[in-house]
Amino acid sequence: MVARRTKEEALATRNRLLDAAELLFQAQGVSQTTLQQIAQQAGATRGAIYWHFKDKADLFNAMMERVILPLETPPKSDIPGDDPLVEIEEGLIHALTLMVADPQVRRVFDIATHKVEYTHDMASVQQRHLDARNACVVDFEKALRLAARRARIRLPLPGAVAAQGMHALMGGLIQNWLLDPTAFDLVSTGRRTFRVYLAGLGFSRTPAGGVPTAHDAETTAA
Repeated sequence: MVARRTKEEALATRNRLLDAAELLFQAQGVSQTTLQQIAQQAGATRGAIYWHFKDKADLFNAMMERVILPLETPPKSDIPGDDPLVEIEEGLIHALTLMVADPQVRRVFDIATHKVEYTHDMASVQQRHLDARNACVVDFEKALRLAARRARIRLPLPGAVAAQGMHALMGGLIQNWLLDPTAFDLVSTGRRTFRVYLAGLGFSRTPAGGVPTAHDAETTAA
């Protein structure tokens, strides 16, 4: 019982440190936040930080791993019979909805995009960001190529470029919304923007009015 209680207490301390880091990173930026400040905010000692984390970058990465951010969840586009464009849209809408509803997801995304400086000691953080971005773009490209092949159309630009554009479009939309969440409805604007982007690639809505899934070469996208 004592060993289990000690383990639970250690986990509670670790979570307090991560919670404190989230709040301070968002309030004053990652580079301006010291480990001592995080320890004080959490009601712990600086030694407690080094017990759980190697350095600030390690703490930052642990904070990031507590949530799944938008554009970090790959579409399940390799499942036979599934529409890859539906998979992408459902994944994006779920992510945007979570961004609006979950303060922690919103806070961590804000930190990752607006409050971190990629200095030398944060190189591993930058690499994590790049890895997530690259993986998402690759997943988008696979889904777009598969959708085009199933719809028997040719994309008007290379799949990699189309995927990069989609990622930039959705990422930029989220970042702008974070600057002023009252400016527009993130979910509905995200859905409409995504569909217009697909229409520009040659996909069109289904006859039933669902998400863009196929293309009729003799019609133009609405």
